[in-house]
Amino acid sequence: MKYPPVLGSVLLLTLLITHSATAQETAERRKRYYNSQARPYHRGPVRFTLGGGVALYNGDLAENIANNFPGPGISLGLLYVARPHFVVGGEFTYFQVGAQDQLPERGLAFQGRNQSLVGFVRYEPLRDEGHFANPRGPAALIKPYLKAGAGFLLYNPKVYLGNQRPVSNTVYLAPEVNDYPAVALVAPVGFGIVFRLSPRVNATAEAAYYFTSTDRLDDVSRRGNASLNDGYGLVELKLEYAPWSR
Repeated sequence: MKYPPVLGSVLLLTLLITHSATAQETAERRKRYYNSQARPYHRGPVRFTLGGGVALYNGDLAENIANNFPGPGISLGLLYVARPHFVVGGEFTYFQVGAQDQLPERGLAFQGRNQSLVGFVRYEPLRDEGHFANPRGPAALIKPYLKAGAGFLLYNPKVYLGNQRPVSNTVYLAPEVNDYPAVALVAPVGFGIVFRLSPRVNATAEAAYYFTSTDRLDDVSRRGNASLNDGYGLVELKLEYAPWSR
């Protein structure tokens, strides 16, 4: 029961990638569209993304970085230029979070391994001539953007007594509920900067905060503040690659 949700997420992302990649080879890819100023542009191309970075937790046990046990995060996704200024995408992320208790008298700590699958829209406020069919200048080398989306989170926390990361002989406490791994909704908001390295390759620095629909990301709800849901942040460096040019 532990693995099917993860495999389903990866399969869904794979199908989305395959469909988008096939669409790139059709006549639709070469079709011209027009913005509000009647300037023609092409949609696409699809860009595959691979990222890595650090995950930080925010919840009942820790509301600051000092009490965090930052964990690794790795992501795989795709991007598609829908129109100038707007990019849509999807992303699968595996990440680990943990923290020690900010209340010494409670003395808890936790570690969680999690996966998420999200879709999002990226808004680039600066004009990029590289998106237009009749560019009036070179493609932008640096582009800031804002990002928002929604998706699903599969989370699996383990709680123990202590003030350090778990080791091989750590004894975990009984969970508050017996339905882990569990699924929650997640909504990321963030910002980033794109650096154009070549016509097909970009590098991206991104920071995003993920709001969740659960207070059990840390398996601490009854022993904490059940009225506030947990959240987490991801800081990543990514590579974007377009196997097909316009």
